[in-house]
Order: sequence, then C-alpha cells, then structure tokens
Amino acid sequence: MSEQRCKTRDLTRGWSALLLWGLPVGAIIVGSNWQTVRPLLWIPALLVMGAACVANAARCGRRHCYVTGPVCLLAAAYVALSAFHLVRLHPAILLDVVLGLSVLAFLSEVPLGRYGKSVENK
Repeated sequence: MSEQRCKTRDLTRGWSALLLWGLPVGAIIVGSNWQTVRPLLWIPALLVMGAACVANAARCGRRHCYVTGPVCLLAAAYVALSAFHLVRLHPAILLDVVLGLSVLAFLSEVPLGRYGKSVENK
C-alpha cells in the first residue's frame, strides 16, 4: 500500500480525529479533576482511543498506533479494575505512563516513518 493511500485511510485526519481522540482527551481532562465520575469518563475514553488506534494500525499501519492502542486498552482495564476496588488507582501516575509511552511511540515515527513497511509494501 502506498504512503498516499495510507494517508487517506489514516483515522488521525479530519473529523474522525476530533471524535476519536479529541473528545476522549477532553473527557480524560475533565475526569482528572472530577474524581467521582472519573471511571465513567476515563473507561469509555480510553476504550475509544485504544480501539481507534488498533483499527488505525490495521487500516493503514500507522506506526505509533501499534503501541498506543494496547496502552490505552490496558489503561482502560486498569481504571475498570480500580472502579471495582481490585487495584488502587494512581491517576497522575497512570496519565504520566500513558502520555510518556504515547510520546515515545509518536517519536518513533521520526526515524522509522509514519507507516509500517508491511502495510506500505502490500
């Protein structure tokens, strides 16, 4: 698949980016300041972002999505476990880890390119 075709299939462009990542990021910001509804905001937000990244990795091979998708899904599972009092939630640490891994995943696109070679060569 050519890089141009990958760009057109990339969900990080246009309105889909706002719906799949912008609104969930807003929910995470609100939830970070509103403890009582945090799980109700964070779980769906992380699930949407994680599922969108997994789909984006499959659709166009966007390199950072191979990392950020599973990270968001694992973070959603962690928040869900904390909602049932099975683990203790450390919101600041969780957000630092998710943000840190996401930044590293984005930075990997600088030397390696935006799209994986396996998708580019299809």
